[in-house]
Amino acid sequence: MNQNPKKHLLTVLVEDYFHVGAFENLIQQRNWSNFEPRYEHNTLKTLDLLDELDTKATFFVLGWIAEQNPKLIREIVSRGHEVASRGFYHRSLKNLTNEEFREDLRKTNHALEDACGQKIIGYRSAEKLNFAKDSWIFDVLAEEGFVYDASFLPTRKDEKNKRFAHQIHTQGKAVWEFPYSTRNLGLGLLPISGGNYFRQIPYTMMRSSVQDWIQNNEEPFVMYFHVWELDTEQPRINAASTYNRIRHYRKLDKMEWIIKENLQKYDFTTVSSFLGVEVESRESRVESPIEVKTIKNQKSKIKNQSVSVVIPCYNEESALPYLANTLRSVEAKLNETGYHPNFIFVDDCSKDKTLEKLNELFGKKENVEIVKHEKNQGVAAGIMTGLQAAKTEIVCSMDCDCTYDPHELTKMIPLLTGEVDMVTASPYHKKGGVRNVPEWRLFLSKGASWLYRRTLRSKLDTYTSCFRVYRRASVVDLPVEEKGFLGVAEMLGRLDLSGGKIVEFPSVLEVRLFGFSKMKTVRTIFGHLKLLSRLAKIRVKSNGNLLKSTPLKEIAENSVKSRTK
Repeated sequence: MNQNPKKHLLTVLVEDYFHVGAFENLIQQRNWSNFEPRYEHNTLKTLDLLDELDTKATFFVLGWIAEQNPKLIREIVSRGHEVASRGFYHRSLKNLTNEEFREDLRKTNHALEDACGQKIIGYRSAEKLNFAKDSWIFDVLAEEGFVYDASFLPTRKDEKNKRFAHQIHTQGKAVWEFPYSTRNLGLGLLPISGGNYFRQIPYTMMRSSVQDWIQNNEEPFVMYFHVWELDTEQPRINAASTYNRIRHYRKLDKMEWIIKENLQKYDFTTVSSFLGVEVESRESRVESPIEVKTIKNQKSKIKNQSVSVVIPCYNEESALPYLANTLRSVEAKLNETGYHPNFIFVDDCSKDKTLEKLNELFGKKENVEIVKHEKNQGVAAGIMTGLQAAKTEIVCSMDCDCTYDPHELTKMIPLLTGEVDMVTASPYHKKGGVRNVPEWRLFLSKGASWLYRRTLRSKLDTYTSCFRVYRRASVVDLPVEEKGFLGVAEMLGRLDLSGGKIVEFPSVLEVRLFGFSKMKTVRTIFGHLKLLSRLAKIRVKSNGNLLKSTPLKEIAENSVKSRTK
């Protein structure tokens, strides 16, 4: 081991803003591909910064990123830096057994080594580890041929030597541990090694602590930062708690000058160079992308059926990149199952750059129509505008923020059989569910559903979902008076009282990730009560027998015939 006290360790964590632990309860790994990726731009920005400061670093990279973008991993190596493992999916060890951890290491190393052509000898976990609970990983790391780890945050209860670089001997092998650098405050150890600590804690204190470490310890100071910490323009996940938003976004503009100050003041290098270990070359095994052949004439209940998808938008600029990525896979899935989707975006006179962004992302697509309201009217008015613009008999509506998974349309559309007029998503169905939605919202929504169930003919679990499939002729001429959120319930209520058949589809409602809800809670509560009163009067007036002599299906068919004459 190189004992030069002038050499310290710079470690860079390559991950994207939607990978982080602060958002793990909001963002599922299966949805990563829907987000606007920024890791490549941020990594290249980091590489340029290190070139400018003539500094080499160890880049701990997610296997998922190496698999998605092997060219980026090769670029890191070509600029003289070391690549090490961050695990494949940024998963906490608490979610992995010993064998799952071993498989994760192997899968990650395979992706990284294939991309960069070097043996991977270093590891850093997705979360800080504790010597008392997590030291079992050294057995697995040693067995898998790792030379070092940099995952552990020491505490005051640990032996003093565990605060510094040291060797762990296990099964006749040695693994170096480079723990997070800390300062002893007497009451406990304060992490001073970078990242969030540099951004959140007054830097005068951090600067003094780093200088104290370097002056008084021969062991290397271990500094780290995430590439997303150089990205002040990254999308904001507004659904996160106040604590996690502060933790992730606060003082991002501070990070670049802190990095520059430290790299200009102290001498940093890679972990492998510090240890004097020559990284073994491996033959790159990156294969050409597998050609995906479209299978024609697939069996499907409906062949080449055109459907329309209506998406009302109001001040949704921040959500649109996520929506665009999501709809790309939704369209592919619909095509696979025999449906040809046409998308109708209704901009409800947005005050931000929603309309401009819609045109940028979707304007050149042949199967897209963008409609603009001259004044703000509300979500139900947006859906009705889309229904009127649609040229297909099957019309779907969905939220711009994807709080329901739009891929479920492939399962919902087939439920719109000959006698069905509407299929509506239902998170309160016994087979549905909710994720991260505030309890007070659920209480109000379930309370409204309880009242609608006692007012209307159809006994559903959910009445207020915007995620639906309609028979156009059955709903396009409904006399909906409410234009906003209330209109969504009114559409269903009037259809129900007209004799229409409504089917529920159990689905999962998730919290909104980008932007903020436009619903005014108090106004909506009183609005529901007024709407319920109005619907109740309609039902009483008709004695529950509206249109029994003329089925709604027949009326819809006659409506279609009259439109085609």
